Amino acid sequence: MSAPIEPAVRIQREDFDLAHESAALCAGRTDIGALVTFTGLCRDEAGTLAALELEHYPGMADAEIRRIARQAVERWPLSGLRVIHRYGKVRPGDNIVAVLAASRHRQAAFDAAAFMMDFLKTRAPFWKKEHRSDGSEGGWVEARDIDDEATQRWREPSAADR
Repeated sequence: MSAPIEPAVRIQREDFDLAHESAALCAGRTDIGALVTFTGLCRDEAGTLAALELEHYPGMADAEIRRIARQAVERWPLSGLRVIHRYGKVRPGDNIVAVLAASRHRQAAFDAAAFMMDFLKTRAPFWKKEHRSDGSEGGWVEARDIDDEATQRWREPSAADR
């Protein structure tokens, strides 16, 4: 197996174009047989949410996302991996996050994209604050146990488990 690729990670305020990102990742590549993309969008929470404000600690967020992405490229035979996470105020329907995983075969791309999202939800240092459509300020969004539980499927078995 060849050496793992270097994942591309961007944390940005501005929106992204998934079609452009997909084309850029695959440009001139004939070794890619599967491209799995995931886009996380801002939900409107039944019409009560005007915006979601995402805050982060720049150096820490970038380092943690890169650490998780490097784990993915070491674990699966990927031809490319791109992660984009926005910060600032996003409105319902707006893009928040994108994960693009390319591989020769679909399963590696599916698994790597799911791994990235499970760990982005639980380990990437972003804080989300709700702004309500009635003009009031909502609270900070709490972490959910279900997101932590999702990461357990990626746990490497220990010697005791074997």
